[in-house]
Amino acid sequence: MTIKDIASIRLQSQQLNGNSFEKPEELVQWMGAMQAQDYSMSKWAVGIRIPGTTDEAIDKAISEGKIIRTHVLRPTWHLTSPKDIHWMLQLTAPHIKPLTKSRDKELELTEKIYTKSNGIIEKALTGNKHLTRDELMVELSAHKIKADSARAAHLMLRAELEGIICSGKLVGKTHTYALLENRIMPSKKLSREEALAKLAWIYFTSHAPATVKDFAWWSGLSLTDSRAGLENIKSKLTGEKIGDETYWLPAAFKMNALKKTSSHFLPAFDEFIISYKDRTASLALEHQFTAFTSNGIFKPVLLVDGQGIGIWSRTVKKDSVLIEAAFFKTPSKTARLLLEKEAKLYGLFLNKKVEFIYS
Repeated sequence: MTIKDIASIRLQSQQLNGNSFEKPEELVQWMGAMQAQDYSMSKWAVGIRIPGTTDEAIDKAISEGKIIRTHVLRPTWHLTSPKDIHWMLQLTAPHIKPLTKSRDKELELTEKIYTKSNGIIEKALTGNKHLTRDELMVELSAHKIKADSARAAHLMLRAELEGIICSGKLVGKTHTYALLENRIMPSKKLSREEALAKLAWIYFTSHAPATVKDFAWWSGLSLTDSRAGLENIKSKLTGEKIGDETYWLPAAFKMNALKKTSSHFLPAFDEFIISYKDRTASLALEHQFTAFTSNGIFKPVLLVDGQGIGIWSRTVKKDSVLIEAAFFKTPSKTARLLLEKEAKLYGLFLNKKVEFIYS
Protein backbone atom coordinates (compact mmCIF):
# COMPACT_ATOMS: atom_id res chain seq x y z
CA MET A 1 0.00 0.00 0.00
CA THR A 2 1.26 3.47 -0.94
CA ILE A 3 0.18 6.96 0.08
CA LYS A 4 -1.82 7.19 -3.17
CA ASP A 5 -3.58 3.91 -2.32
CA ILE A 6 -4.69 5.39 1.02
CA ALA A 7 -6.85 8.02 -0.69
CA SER A 8 -8.40 5.43 -3.05
CA ILE A 9 -9.28 3.05 -0.22
CA ARG A 10 -10.71 5.89 1.88
CA LEU A 11 -12.98 6.89 -1.00
CA GLN A 12 -14.50 3.42 -0.77
CA SER A 13 -14.54 3.13 3.03
CA GLN A 14 -16.24 6.50 3.31
CA GLN A 15 -18.82 5.56 0.66
CA LEU A 16 -17.64 8.16 -1.85
CA ASN A 17 -16.76 5.47 -4.40
CA GLY A 18 -19.35 2.71 -4.45
CA ASN A 19 -22.25 3.26 -2.07
CA SER A 20 -23.61 0.47 0.15
CA PHE A 21 -26.59 2.30 1.67
CA GLU A 22 -29.94 3.67 0.54
CA LYS A 23 -31.13 5.55 3.62
CA PRO A 24 -29.46 8.57 5.26
CA GLU A 25 -29.71 6.99 8.71
CA GLU A 26 -27.90 3.85 7.51
CA LEU A 27 -25.03 5.93 6.16
CA VAL A 28 -24.72 7.92 9.40
CA GLN A 29 -24.64 4.74 11.46
CA TRP A 30 -21.86 3.35 9.21
CA MET A 31 -19.80 6.52 9.63
CA GLY A 32 -20.33 6.55 13.42
CA ALA A 33 -20.34 10.31 13.81
CA MET A 34 -20.12 13.02 11.16
CA GLN A 35 -19.02 16.53 12.09
CA ALA A 36 -21.98 18.87 11.71
CA GLN A 37 -21.54 22.40 13.04
CA ASP A 38 -22.35 23.67 9.52
CA TYR A 39 -25.80 22.14 9.28
CA SER A 40 -26.45 22.61 5.54
CA MET A 41 -23.01 21.23 4.68
CA SER A 42 -23.45 18.27 7.04
CA LYS A 43 -26.57 17.31 5.10
CA TRP A 44 -24.57 17.39 1.87
CA ALA A 45 -21.92 15.21 3.58
CA VAL A 46 -24.66 12.57 3.84
CA GLY A 47 -26.16 13.36 0.43
CA ILE A 48 -22.89 13.10 -1.49
CA ARG A 49 -22.58 9.52 -0.19
CA ILE A 50 -26.13 8.49 -1.16
CA PRO A 51 -26.75 9.44 -4.81
CA GLY A 52 -30.37 10.42 -5.37
CA THR A 53 -31.17 11.54 -1.86
CA THR A 54 -32.17 15.15 -1.21
CA ASP A 55 -31.66 17.92 1.29
CA GLU A 56 -35.33 17.59 2.29
CA ALA A 57 -35.01 13.84 2.87
CA ILE A 58 -32.17 14.37 5.33
CA ASP A 59 -34.09 17.15 7.10
CA LYS A 60 -36.95 14.66 7.43
CA ALA A 61 -34.70 11.93 8.87
CA ILE A 62 -33.34 14.35 11.47
CA SER A 63 -36.78 15.72 12.30
CA GLU A 64 -38.09 12.18 12.81
CA GLY A 65 -35.17 11.27 15.06
CA LYS A 66 -33.70 8.71 12.65
CA ILE A 67 -30.52 10.81 12.76
CA ILE A 68 -29.49 12.73 15.87
CA ARG A 69 -27.56 16.00 15.80
CA THR A 70 -25.82 16.59 19.09
CA HIS A 71 -22.43 17.08 20.74
CA VAL A 72 -20.42 13.88 21.02
CA LEU A 73 -16.79 12.72 20.55
CA ARG A 74 -15.40 16.27 20.63
CA PRO A 75 -16.97 19.57 21.77
CA THR A 76 -18.70 20.22 18.46
CA TRP A 77 -21.85 19.14 16.65
CA HIS A 78 -22.03 15.69 15.07
CA LEU A 79 -24.64 13.64 13.26
CA THR A 80 -24.95 10.22 14.79
CA SER A 81 -27.32 7.27 14.99
CA PRO A 82 -29.92 6.99 17.77
CA LYS A 83 -28.74 3.39 18.11
CA ASP A 84 -25.30 4.61 19.17
CA ILE A 85 -25.85 7.84 21.07
CA HIS A 86 -26.22 6.36 24.57
CA TRP A 87 -22.97 4.39 24.68
CA MET A 88 -21.08 7.07 22.74
CA LEU A 89 -22.08 9.75 25.25
CA GLN A 90 -21.20 7.45 28.14
CA LEU A 91 -17.74 6.97 26.62
CA THR A 92 -16.91 10.48 25.38
CA ALA A 93 -18.82 12.96 27.56
CA PRO A 94 -16.40 12.56 30.52
CA HIS A 95 -13.49 13.89 28.46
CA ILE A 96 -15.50 16.65 26.75
CA LYS A 97 -16.76 18.28 29.97
CA PRO A 98 -13.30 19.24 31.32
CA LEU A 99 -12.51 21.00 28.03
CA THR A 100 -15.04 23.73 28.86
CA LYS A 101 -13.78 24.46 32.39
CA SER A 102 -11.71 27.52 31.50
CA ARG A 103 -14.54 29.10 29.53
CA ASP A 104 -17.05 28.08 32.22
CA LYS A 105 -15.04 30.09 34.72
CA GLU A 106 -15.07 33.16 32.45
CA LEU A 107 -18.84 32.81 32.02
CA GLU A 108 -19.36 32.23 35.77
CA LEU A 109 -20.95 28.85 35.15
CA THR A 110 -20.68 26.54 38.14
CA GLU A 111 -21.79 22.95 38.73
CA LYS A 112 -24.61 24.32 40.89
CA ILE A 113 -25.86 26.44 37.97
CA TYR A 114 -25.58 23.50 35.57
CA THR A 115 -27.59 21.28 37.91
CA LYS A 116 -30.31 23.91 38.23
CA SER A 117 -30.32 24.60 34.49
CA ASN A 118 -30.55 20.90 33.61
CA GLY A 119 -33.56 20.51 35.90
CA ILE A 120 -35.36 23.50 34.37
CA ILE A 121 -34.67 22.32 30.81
CA GLU A 122 -35.84 18.81 31.62
CA LYS A 123 -39.07 20.10 33.17
CA ALA A 124 -39.74 22.45 30.23
CA LEU A 125 -39.45 19.58 27.73
CA THR A 126 -41.45 17.05 29.77
CA GLY A 127 -44.56 15.82 27.99
CA ASN A 128 -42.72 15.15 24.73
CA LYS A 129 -42.33 18.86 23.98
CA HIS A 130 -39.94 20.17 21.34
CA LEU A 131 -38.66 23.68 22.07
CA THR A 132 -36.15 25.98 20.41
CA ARG A 133 -33.06 27.18 22.22
CA ASP A 134 -34.56 30.66 22.49
CA GLU A 135 -37.69 29.24 24.11
CA LEU A 136 -35.58 27.30 26.61
CA MET A 137 -33.50 30.38 27.38
CA VAL A 138 -36.71 32.25 28.25
CA GLU A 139 -37.44 29.47 30.78
CA LEU A 140 -33.97 29.76 32.27
CA SER A 141 -34.16 33.54 32.48
CA ALA A 142 -37.51 33.26 34.26
CA HIS A 143 -35.68 31.22 36.92
CA LYS A 144 -32.96 33.87 37.22
CA ILE A 145 -30.31 32.02 35.24
CA LYS A 146 -28.50 34.45 32.95
CA ALA A 147 -28.76 32.99 29.46
CA ASP A 148 -27.05 35.21 26.90
CA SER A 149 -25.71 33.66 23.71
CA ALA A 150 -22.34 32.50 25.08
CA ARG A 151 -23.80 31.02 28.26
CA ALA A 152 -26.70 29.49 26.35
CA ALA A 153 -24.31 27.46 24.18
CA HIS A 154 -22.60 26.02 27.26
CA LEU A 155 -25.85 25.35 29.12
CA MET A 156 -27.26 23.41 26.18
CA LEU A 157 -23.96 21.58 25.63
CA ARG A 158 -23.94 20.37 29.21
CA ALA A 159 -27.54 19.17 28.99
CA GLU A 160 -26.60 17.19 25.87
CA LEU A 161 -23.52 15.67 27.48
CA GLU A 162 -25.58 14.63 30.51
CA GLY A 163 -27.89 12.73 28.16
CA ILE A 164 -30.88 14.93 29.02
CA ILE A 165 -31.56 16.45 25.60
CA CYS A 166 -30.87 15.91 21.91
CA SER A 167 -32.07 17.36 18.62
CA GLY A 168 -35.84 17.57 18.24
CA LYS A 169 -38.22 18.14 15.34
CA LEU A 170 -37.53 20.89 12.85
CA VAL A 171 -40.07 23.72 12.91
CA GLY A 172 -39.68 25.04 9.40
CA LYS A 173 -35.92 25.57 9.27
CA THR A 174 -35.60 26.13 13.03
CA HIS A 175 -33.99 23.48 15.22
CA THR A 176 -35.56 22.35 18.46
CA TYR A 177 -34.51 20.22 21.42
CA ALA A 178 -36.32 17.27 22.96
CA LEU A 179 -35.71 14.94 25.88
CA LEU A 180 -33.36 12.14 24.89
CA GLU A 181 -35.47 9.61 26.80
CA ASN A 182 -38.57 10.59 24.80
CA ARG A 183 -36.72 10.61 21.49
CA ILE A 184 -34.66 7.43 21.70
CA MET A 185 -35.32 4.02 23.20
CA PRO A 186 -32.81 2.97 25.90
CA SER A 187 -30.07 0.71 24.59
CA LYS A 188 -27.89 -1.94 26.15
CA LYS A 189 -25.13 -0.44 28.28
CA LEU A 190 -21.58 -1.25 27.26
CA SER A 191 -18.58 -1.58 29.51
CA ARG A 192 -15.82 0.94 28.86
CA GLU A 193 -13.74 -1.78 27.21
CA GLU A 194 -16.66 -2.78 24.96
CA ALA A 195 -17.36 0.85 24.02
CA LEU A 196 -13.71 1.51 23.14
CA ALA A 197 -13.65 -1.59 20.96
CA LYS A 198 -16.93 -0.72 19.26
CA LEU A 199 -15.90 2.86 18.50
CA ALA A 200 -12.54 1.65 17.16
CA TRP A 201 -14.26 -0.89 14.92
CA ILE A 202 -16.64 1.74 13.54
CA TYR A 203 -13.76 4.09 12.79
CA PHE A 204 -11.35 1.58 11.28
CA THR A 205 -14.04 0.19 8.97
CA SER A 206 -15.68 3.45 7.85
CA HIS A 207 -12.51 5.58 7.70
CA ALA A 208 -9.87 3.00 6.74
CA PRO A 209 -6.98 3.02 6.28
CA ALA A 210 -6.04 5.10 9.30
CA THR A 211 -3.52 5.24 12.12
CA VAL A 212 -4.12 5.12 15.84
CA LYS A 213 -3.24 8.84 15.95
CA ASP A 214 -6.00 9.49 13.41
CA PHE A 215 -8.43 7.55 15.59
CA ALA A 216 -7.42 9.51 18.69
CA TRP A 217 -7.98 12.80 16.84
CA TRP A 218 -11.39 11.77 15.47
CA SER A 219 -12.68 10.24 18.69
CA GLY A 220 -11.27 12.84 21.08
CA LEU A 221 -9.92 9.98 23.19
CA SER A 222 -6.43 9.86 24.65
CA LEU A 223 -3.79 7.88 22.77
CA THR A 224 -3.84 5.36 25.63
CA ASP A 225 -7.57 4.74 25.24
CA SER A 226 -7.28 4.75 21.45
CA ARG A 227 -4.56 2.12 21.55
CA ALA A 228 -6.68 0.04 23.93
CA GLY A 229 -9.64 0.19 21.55
CA LEU A 230 -7.44 -0.75 18.60
CA GLU A 231 -5.84 -3.59 20.51
CA ASN A 232 -9.27 -5.11 21.22
CA ILE A 233 -10.11 -5.38 17.50
CA LYS A 234 -6.65 -5.89 16.02
CA SER A 235 -7.36 -9.55 15.23
CA LYS A 236 -9.96 -8.38 12.67
CA LEU A 237 -7.65 -5.81 11.05
CA THR A 238 -4.57 -5.80 8.91
CA GLY A 239 -1.80 -3.26 9.30
CA GLU A 240 0.29 -1.69 6.53
CA LYS A 241 3.49 0.12 7.46
CA ILE A 242 4.32 3.34 5.60
CA GLY A 243 7.31 5.18 7.00
CA ASP A 244 6.98 5.31 10.77
CA GLU A 245 3.20 4.82 10.82
CA THR A 246 0.97 1.75 10.61
CA TYR A 247 -2.29 2.14 8.69
CA TRP A 248 -5.09 -0.20 9.72
CA LEU A 249 -8.00 -1.53 7.70
CA PRO A 250 -10.34 -4.52 8.00
CA ALA A 251 -8.69 -7.81 7.11
CA ALA A 252 -11.75 -8.66 4.99
CA PHE A 253 -11.57 -5.43 2.97
CA LYS A 254 -11.84 -5.86 -0.80
CA MET A 255 -11.30 -3.02 -3.22
CA ASN A 256 -14.14 -2.23 -5.64
CA ALA A 257 -13.39 -1.64 -9.27
CA LEU A 258 -12.36 2.01 -9.41
CA LYS A 259 -13.84 4.50 -11.83
CA LYS A 260 -11.24 5.80 -14.27
CA THR A 261 -11.52 9.24 -12.70
CA SER A 262 -13.75 10.37 -9.84
CA SER A 263 -14.61 13.86 -8.70
CA HIS A 264 -16.44 15.24 -5.66
CA PHE A 265 -17.56 18.55 -4.23
CA LEU A 266 -16.74 17.78 -0.62
CA PRO A 267 -18.70 19.88 1.89
CA ALA A 268 -17.08 21.97 4.59
CA PHE A 269 -15.85 19.87 7.54
CA ASP A 270 -16.21 16.67 5.54
CA GLU A 271 -15.05 13.44 7.17
CA PHE A 272 -12.81 12.67 4.20
CA ILE A 273 -10.54 15.52 5.26
CA ILE A 274 -11.29 16.37 8.88
CA SER A 275 -11.35 12.90 10.41
CA TYR A 276 -7.59 12.34 10.14
CA LYS A 277 -4.79 13.95 12.08
CA ASP A 278 -2.49 13.57 9.07
CA ARG A 279 -4.35 14.78 5.96
CA THR A 280 -1.49 14.66 3.46
CA ALA A 281 -2.81 11.52 1.73
CA SER A 282 -5.48 13.70 0.10
CA LEU A 283 -4.34 17.26 0.65
CA ALA A 284 -0.78 18.37 -0.07
CA LEU A 285 0.86 20.36 2.73
CA GLU A 286 1.23 23.48 0.56
CA HIS A 287 -2.56 23.60 0.06
CA GLN A 288 -3.69 22.87 3.61
CA PHE A 289 -3.56 26.50 4.77
CA THR A 290 -5.96 27.34 1.93
CA ALA A 291 -8.32 24.44 2.67
CA PHE A 292 -8.54 24.96 6.42
CA THR A 293 -7.49 27.55 8.98
CA SER A 294 -5.42 27.25 12.12
CA ASN A 295 -8.52 27.82 14.27
CA GLY A 296 -10.36 24.85 12.76
CA ILE A 297 -12.49 26.25 9.93
CA PHE A 298 -12.57 23.64 7.16
CA LYS A 299 -13.64 24.87 3.73
CA PRO A 300 -15.41 22.85 1.03
CA VAL A 301 -12.79 21.01 -1.07
CA LEU A 302 -12.77 19.99 -4.72
CA LEU A 303 -11.63 16.39 -4.96
CA VAL A 304 -10.41 14.53 -8.06
CA ASP A 305 -9.26 10.92 -7.64
CA GLY A 306 -9.12 11.43 -3.90
CA GLN A 307 -6.83 14.47 -4.15
CA GLY A 308 -7.78 18.02 -3.19
CA ILE A 309 -7.32 20.29 -6.22
CA GLY A 310 -9.12 23.41 -4.99
CA ILE A 311 -11.89 24.83 -2.85
CA TRP A 312 -15.42 25.93 -3.66
CA SER A 313 -18.22 28.08 -2.28
CA ARG A 314 -21.90 28.37 -3.04
CA THR A 315 -24.52 31.08 -3.11
CA VAL A 316 -28.02 29.67 -2.73
CA LYS A 317 -30.78 31.64 -4.43
CA LYS A 318 -34.51 31.05 -4.65
CA ASP A 319 -34.45 28.72 -7.66
CA SER A 320 -30.75 28.24 -8.29
CA VAL A 321 -27.35 27.81 -6.70
CA LEU A 322 -24.12 29.47 -7.86
CA ILE A 323 -21.00 27.36 -7.32
CA GLU A 324 -17.65 29.12 -7.55
CA ALA A 325 -14.48 27.03 -7.72
CA ALA A 326 -10.94 28.22 -7.01
CA PHE A 327 -8.29 25.73 -8.15
CA PHE A 328 -4.87 25.37 -6.53
CA LYS A 329 -3.45 25.10 -10.05
CA THR A 330 -4.92 24.90 -13.55
CA PRO A 331 -6.83 21.60 -13.75
CA SER A 332 -6.97 19.30 -16.74
CA LYS A 333 -9.89 19.57 -19.16
CA THR A 334 -11.07 16.14 -17.99
CA ALA A 335 -11.13 17.28 -14.35
CA ARG A 336 -13.09 20.43 -15.23
CA LEU A 337 -15.68 18.48 -17.20
CA LEU A 338 -16.06 15.95 -14.38
CA LEU A 339 -16.57 18.72 -11.85
CA GLU A 340 -19.12 20.47 -14.05
CA LYS A 341 -21.06 17.20 -14.14
CA GLU A 342 -20.64 16.74 -10.38
CA ALA A 343 -21.94 20.26 -9.74
CA LYS A 344 -25.27 19.24 -11.28
CA LEU A 345 -25.62 16.52 -8.63
CA TYR A 346 -25.46 19.17 -5.92
CA GLY A 347 -28.19 21.05 -7.76
CA LEU A 348 -30.37 17.92 -7.80
CA PHE A 349 -29.74 17.49 -4.08
CA LEU A 350 -31.05 21.02 -3.44
CA ASN A 351 -33.69 20.79 -6.21
CA LYS A 352 -32.21 23.90 -7.83
CA LYS A 353 -30.56 24.83 -11.11
CA VAL A 354 -26.78 25.14 -10.97
CA GLU A 355 -24.41 27.74 -12.34
CA PHE A 356 -20.77 26.65 -12.11
CA ILE A 357 -17.91 29.14 -12.53
CA TYR A 358 -14.22 28.78 -11.72
CA SER A 359 -10.97 30.69 -11.54
